Amino acid sequence: MDRDSWLEILQVIIKNPFRTFLAAIGVAWGIMMLILMVGAGNGLENGVKSDMMGRAQNSMFMWTQSTSMPYKGYKPGRSLNINNDDVEYLKQNVPELGVISPRNSLGGYRGSNNVSRGSKTGAFNVYGDYPEYIDIQPFSIESGRYINYNDINERRKICVIGEQVRNLLFEPGQDPLGELIQINDINFSVVGVFGSMKTGEDAIEETQSIFIPFTTYQQAFNGGTRVGWISCLSADGYSVYEMKDAVEAALKTRLSVHPDDPRAFGQWNMQERMEEVNLVFTAFDIIGFAMGFLVLIAGIIGIVNIMLITVKERTKEFGIRRSLGATPTSIIFQVVKETLLLTLTAGCVGVIIGVGVLELVSSLISGMGDTGSFKNPGISMRVVLNALLAMIISGAIASLLPAFRAVAVKPVDALRAD
Repeated sequence: MDRDSWLEILQVIIKNPFRTFLAAIGVAWGIMMLILMVGAGNGLENGVKSDMMGRAQNSMFMWTQSTSMPYKGYKPGRSLNINNDDVEYLKQNVPELGVISPRNSLGGYRGSNNVSRGSKTGAFNVYGDYPEYIDIQPFSIESGRYINYNDINERRKICVIGEQVRNLLFEPGQDPLGELIQINDINFSVVGVFGSMKTGEDAIEETQSIFIPFTTYQQAFNGGTRVGWISCLSADGYSVYEMKDAVEAALKTRLSVHPDDPRAFGQWNMQERMEEVNLVFTAFDIIGFAMGFLVLIAGIIGIVNIMLITVKERTKEFGIRRSLGATPTSIIFQVVKETLLLTLTAGCVGVIIGVGVLELVSSLISGMGDTGSFKNPGISMRVVLNALLAMIISGAIASLLPAFRAVAVKPVDALRAD
């Protein structure tokens, strides 16, 4: 590792600059593409997970469908419904259940309804809810308050409106608290305005909603005791899957549904969705690493080919060295060092370019505001260092071919080479 050795390596590398550049660009391109693919995958993962952060991680939503199996004299295809008594039964008999909030939606799930105030009218989602719902799907109260149990017990005609509802039904800067809006020609007093913890279109959609007390909903819109669906949180010490199985089993018993019927109830839970997202992005990471590594290997192979040509051109030089007492090991190390220096230099250039591109894209995105399901593309230093380490190891192994080729020729034959 003396100074003369490094000077010799540099002279060999810069002797044919164009050929050296072509060899190095393959490695730089490979590690740059690896960084860009992994960084872009991280950006997509960050965006998707950010959009999913508006719900509690241990939340579940369950609704009734129709039976698919006969049971206790009932034929398959029977429609099912949950009512207030079923909700109370679940509260008292399912220890895996931490929080439960029944819900109803005017016009069905995500069914919009005309809501008016004076001459202004808009189509919005109207939900009947309990106070616990804000714990299951958090959102921010921008002004006023949310539904409380006095509203539930007294069946008050109050509502909490989203920011988009306020913007469409009220004048800019006007305080909506205490004002009346009409839902299906029934007056409701606004007691609060809420904002979303989501981003982009999901946030806009969520704040186009109106929440009213669940009991008021049933009374005002002739809902009887029917429950559209239930929103739940698992109790401490229980997973979402344990809660799901316990709630479903309790409802099947109560509604006389076959215990093995797979279609009687539909459900959506956050834990399952997060596991699916993690699985998808793990696959993306593996594919990104594999593709980047293959491109990197292709670049290293290019360097090895160049080094084989260089070794052939230096056959006489190696013959002279061997004649003057140079050992095969010293010549092998010399060729390996030349290959590693070229590989490492090209790899560092690729890392700088790749990280620079990711930082530039991240800066542009942050200045654009909401960008949907793509946020903060980046890559960790650990991944960069691992990529460099893999590149160095691959380069070292690959450099052995030209190195052994350099010492394979006998000194006498090498001295005769042109």
